Amino acid sequence: MVAHANTPLLTLNNGTTIPQLGFGVFKVDPAETTRIVTDALEVGYRHIDTAAIYGNEEGVGTAIASSGIARDELFVTTKLWNDRQTDAEAAFDESLGKLGLDYVDLYLIHWPTPQKDTFVEAWTSLEKIYATGRAKAIGVSNFLVPHLEKLLADTEIVPAVNQIELHPAHQQPEVTAFAREHGIHIEAWGPLGQGKYPLFDAPEVAGPAAAHGKTPAQVVIRWHLQTGNIVFPKSNRRERMAENFDVFDFELSAAEVAAITAMEREGRVSAHPNEVN
Repeated sequence: MVAHANTPLLTLNNGTTIPQLGFGVFKVDPAETTRIVTDALEVGYRHIDTAAIYGNEEGVGTAIASSGIARDELFVTTKLWNDRQTDAEAAFDESLGKLGLDYVDLYLIHWPTPQKDTFVEAWTSLEKIYATGRAKAIGVSNFLVPHLEKLLADTEIVPAVNQIELHPAHQQPEVTAFAREHGIHIEAWGPLGQGKYPLFDAPEVAGPAAAHGKTPAQVVIRWHLQTGNIVFPKSNRRERMAENFDVFDFELSAAEVAAITAMEREGRVSAHPNEVN
């Protein structure tokens, strides 16, 4: 695909390109999804991240179908839910049908669910889906190093991405280092901390915002981009969508990036991957 509206393209380990900044629809009301995704596409987003468990794949598909945007200009991700890991190919077909697409650009195992111990079986099914071309890339979400080690030891294809909770207070350095070593790109969900701690009031964020004439949210998104994360903030409001997308006309200094990175404190604000089963 080609870059749109200054959005950088990153190349995944299988040669597929992905827009580094996208739009997430976690907790987006299914009844509102078509309107919200239509707004996002009109703002300029070309990377949409959904999941079976969100219940809004149909709305995403309707927005895509009515957008008039060529399919090869879009990057669409969906995810396999936990209770379908032993039935992944059928679950994938259901998601594809709801999206109204012939293929997705990225298909992820949503959580490792280690107590079930079925993610290797699920990954083998994703490898089969990938071989058909109906998923242009496959990856995982919320995997920690032990889960990744088991996957790499027992399967053939290295995941293209690992989508994890990642924001300044919780950067998962062990996971990100392992990913870098194995050619796995990191995608950051909850990139602004989900409003669960006063991130925007921190001087490390508020200072650069004032200096660059940007909002604290724009500064944090810019930090993600400059540190190499794939990121997809979400918002139901078109003005906020546009604000989150307006991050390509400034650059944080090395010192500003380092100061935000130094905010790491193992501050997970959502579920631990070993506890979701």
